[in-house]
Amino acid sequence: MKEELRKRRSWLDGFMAYPAPAGLGETALRDNIILLDQALYTLWSLGDNLVYAWTPEPRGLRVLVAPHQMLTEYALGDGRLPPDEVARRTKLLDRLLSNQEHLDAQDFDAMSAALEIAPRLIALPFAPAQGLGLPLIAAIAARYGIRLVEDRAVILFDAVGFSLLTPLQQVVQLNSLSCSVNAAYAKLLDREININFARTTTGDGFYIWNRMRGVEANVELYQLMQFVLADNALAQERATRPESVPRLRACFHVGSHYEFHQSEGLNPTSFSYLVGQVTIELARMIERAEPGQILVGKFNTLMHDEATGEDVRIDSLDFVERTRAPLRSLNGLKLAGAEVDEIACYLTGRRDDAGLWGISEYHMADKHGLIHRVYNAKINIHRRNGEPIYLGLREEDLPADAPRTVADTEFNSLTG
Repeated sequence: MKEELRKRRSWLDGFMAYPAPAGLGETALRDNIILLDQALYTLWSLGDNLVYAWTPEPRGLRVLVAPHQMLTEYALGDGRLPPDEVARRTKLLDRLLSNQEHLDAQDFDAMSAALEIAPRLIALPFAPAQGLGLPLIAAIAARYGIRLVEDRAVILFDAVGFSLLTPLQQVVQLNSLSCSVNAAYAKLLDREININFARTTTGDGFYIWNRMRGVEANVELYQLMQFVLADNALAQERATRPESVPRLRACFHVGSHYEFHQSEGLNPTSFSYLVGQVTIELARMIERAEPGQILVGKFNTLMHDEATGEDVRIDSLDFVERTRAPLRSLNGLKLAGAEVDEIACYLTGRRDDAGLWGISEYHMADKHGLIHRVYNAKINIHRRNGEPIYLGLREEDLPADAPRTVADTEFNSLTG
């Protein structure tokens, strides 16, 4: 029972998951969280204001708080700013919003002067670093602001033919997909892979992302996608009526987006929302995806590698390669009563004259004529005492008349 309760956490419990400063008990930590949250809530003013930056003081915080309209008003000015000034201001805001932590006192004062926002003082009965810890303060403050994230992976699941269903069938399919997400999360949790994932509905599917960032967090999200699709495939096999379980297509991409918390009642939501380039790309990719297909967007970005403590540049091919080794730790997991022997994931392509399989890059045009570059992914799950689970489409399964061009890249020895 206690284990089940540990897996179900409120927004406050989520903050309690951060390591407490040395010598601070759980009760004191909880009281300090509530104290800071209430102060930020008052400044937030039911969503009219946002917290743009903060810096610690000996007994409190200095914060930059202004109406949310400040972002566009500062960037565009009175509408008569020269383009280079608009670009400079936009770059300044991007740098501010992409900061995930606090500013030091000098940078805070410089940002206050640039934005012409007078700082506000939040007085606290404790030193921030000792009473909460700066990473925890950053997480609490994030509920009351907007952040620009460049390196987070996002999944988009889409139910094929959803709009043709009755409302009752639609709700049953969405519940089935939700159950598959929960089942996949539970499987990974059994192996101590605790993904702090969030999701938001698109109407006929879900966007899902990991609240944590970095290479490891993005790889874990890819693992979640694999087990969601596997559970969905098994549910399709068991279903007495096929329309009760959605047939999915899935897209995985890494890119920039803004993260924010909407108002819910009188409070900011405990879960965040995403909007930005990565969600736009995913929406365009899913429009061209075939039923049952898995697409990986083409990306090349810096991600934090916790193993080395450095930021490393990773592209789509590097990333899929990095997902293979962690999959071996999942061998032995049970799916529908059968233990997993091996999980193989790869990007498909055509075979060259030497018998090696290539990786094909697809150039897909959307309804606006914009080109989106993607890869076709396959996932094969082999079970010891059960039939293998094949996810995604093979290269030869893709329709020949699909609106795309193919550019072969480097070759590998995996099957296509």
